Amino acid sequence: MKSPSMLRGLLSFSSMTMVSRVLGLLRDISISHVFGANVATDAFWVAFRIPNFMRRMFAEGSFSTAFVPVFMEVKEKNSHAELKELMSRVAGTLGGVLLVVTALCVLFAPQVATVFTPGAVEEPHKFTLTVELLRLTFPFLLFVSLTALAGGALNSFHRFGLPALTPVILNLCMIAGTWWLSRRLQTPILALGWAVLAAGVLQVLFQLPALRGLDLLTWPRWGWEHPQVRRIMRQMVPTLFGSSVSQINLLFDTVIASLLISGSQTWLSQADRFLELPLGVFGVALGTVILPSLSRHHVATDHEGFSKALDWGLRTTLLIAVPAMFGLMLLAEPLVATLFQNGQFRPFDTRMATLSVTALSFGVPAYAQVKVLLPAFYARKDTRTPVRAGVASLLSNMLLNGVFLLVLYALWAPSELKAGPLLDGLSKVPGLHLALGMASAVASYINVLLLWRWLIRADIYQRQPGWGRHLTRLALACAAMVGVLLLGRWYWPDWTQLQVIGRVWRLALLVGAGGATYVAVLFASGFRLRDLQHD
Repeated sequence: MKSPSMLRGLLSFSSMTMVSRVLGLLRDISISHVFGANVATDAFWVAFRIPNFMRRMFAEGSFSTAFVPVFMEVKEKNSHAELKELMSRVAGTLGGVLLVVTALCVLFAPQVATVFTPGAVEEPHKFTLTVELLRLTFPFLLFVSLTALAGGALNSFHRFGLPALTPVILNLCMIAGTWWLSRRLQTPILALGWAVLAAGVLQVLFQLPALRGLDLLTWPRWGWEHPQVRRIMRQMVPTLFGSSVSQINLLFDTVIASLLISGSQTWLSQADRFLELPLGVFGVALGTVILPSLSRHHVATDHEGFSKALDWGLRTTLLIAVPAMFGLMLLAEPLVATLFQNGQFRPFDTRMATLSVTALSFGVPAYAQVKVLLPAFYARKDTRTPVRAGVASLLSNMLLNGVFLLVLYALWAPSELKAGPLLDGLSKVPGLHLALGMASAVASYINVLLLWRWLIRADIYQRQPGWGRHLTRLALACAAMVGVLLLGRWYWPDWTQLQVIGRVWRLALLVGAGGATYVAVLFASGFRLRDLQHD
């Protein structure tokens, strides 16, 4: 595939995803304003994170990476009737399996909540809220996975815009739930659970006209014995883990955060939202756009085309992810204060959320590179290598969580708390959630380094000329941007005491100045848009 087509696909996917991510930010601003950071919001974020974690695995992770290469192969080599039959069988099988999983998790919601939030068990109100919300949010997994099936098929026909726009529905429903439905319920936070459930149904319906236009809309049929379905399922099993390491780490963080001070779940979720912008708009977009191209090059045994497509993805990722990392780290407090500190969200919450954003943003380049590197393995039907890297990353995250948590507790906890039980002390010392972000960021670099090592060892990627020039330009542009942002932070050090309008214009000035400096130096050092193209 020629890079202009990939570039158009990336721009289409990214522009639609940008709309979704901006609305996602407005969604979180609304939730913070109406509900704040407390027991109720912690309960919702836990209840939403569990099915959302599985959504990342089934929808954006393992399912897409296993389904698209097989779908592309059938599309290239077989008739349209066989392609339509594959859609029918996959929809029936995936839907059937997830229907059972969803039913079991709804039925055993108290047990699921106990596993993932052990710290809430001794708080009856919080635990009951978590269980009620979990029963409302979990069916979202079934509907959004069927949405991912439709999206994977559309992406294979180079229809990237509509699947990327679909998540907008979730954000709109949650915004409506926050401002409208919550005022009409006895327990206001339950409005968010109902909003998630409604969004799942609407997302499936939103994709159906596009599938009909491609003549791929068909009734789901059970297809466990269908050979191509079996291939997809076999490839899904290892990719369930390999493509979702960062989400598994986040879920593991959820368990630990339940043992920390109230509000920790909310602060971590808000930090994750800031990462979603560069990762969702560019990282996931690049992985989604590049997978069909890599799959086609592999099927055609075009090794040179495979390397060039992957090289294009890696260079483009760094152009966005590295400045995003520095920008988020230096502007963490201004961003949190400007976007969230209003209504029920206080200056203390701003300082706590800033810790999470700063720590997690360090891992942005690694998170983004993983999104591009994984398709290089999955396009070749290699699902074992990402699992090996994922296991190492997950174990590292668990170990580092404990190490960083104990170090911070030793540094920050008052002596009277240290004399008592550790678990009791953890729930009373603010800021310990910083350890979770630090561990996740370091573990992400372990993941990407292992993937790089095995990618080079397998000799499936040859670095293209011009990398030295590319990295030099990137370093110069980032250094200039960092200088501008440091100057701005020195001049305006405290953001929690400013009025909202003061925060807004100062943040806009800093973002504009930093972004303009980065782009100006990048182009002054010789970068041109044609550098994003390959022959």
